[in-house]
Amino acid sequence: MAGEKATRGGIVHARIREDIFQGVLRPGQRLRLVELAQRFSVSQSVVREALTRLSEQGLVHAAPQQGFSVVTVSLDDLNDLTEARVELETLVLRRAIERGDIKWEAAVVAAHHHLAALDPVRPDGTLDNDWFTVHERFHQTLLEACGNTRLLAAALSLRDAATLYRRWSRPVGHDVDRDVAGEHQQLADAVLRRDADGAADLLARHIDRTSEALRTVIEKDPAAVV
Repeated sequence: MAGEKATRGGIVHARIREDIFQGVLRPGQRLRLVELAQRFSVSQSVVREALTRLSEQGLVHAAPQQGFSVVTVSLDDLNDLTEARVELETLVLRRAIERGDIKWEAAVVAAHHHLAALDPVRPDGTLDNDWFTVHERFHQTLLEACGNTRLLAAALSLRDAATLYRRWSRPVGHDVDRDVAGEHQQLADAVLRRDADGAADLLARHIDRTSEALRTVIEKDPAAVV
């Protein structure tokens, strides 16, 4: 029974997590145990465990006497995180371009080739999780040759912290006209040319474009995302 409950809990966790990433469950939306238990045909205790796990992962907010809700978009946090990412990721990228060898160049080419072969949006309009996995691998590969494990770990930690904002840029920020593939192609080309200034500028704009979509929504109508 314990194993079966754990399996059900894992399924519920994955489904709610996906709904948050896809923007089906909106920022700040209340997550009611009764409704979710009925939806997934499980007990409220299974739902509570799944929501608690999501809370630990920073996707759900748990408040005493108030229950659970999807985390909200914080403009201050978004701006702070974006600034930190731009400063650190561009620094690490410059080091990688300076220190990377031919094997790193080959890894960048392979990672970009894999990414370019995928579409971030499925035919039904939902976001493709496989694309996001390959996307993260591409960006990590760009940084891996920096030669400093602490700088790399810090940069990747900030990328992890921005996962939800990155996933929400389209369903919540409505950034649907962006040429993401073109941005990645330009970034890969600059890296392979060993154009540190150009690559750093492209990466900075790439990072900020993701945040700008959410900033626009927040500034126009804070109630729409909180």
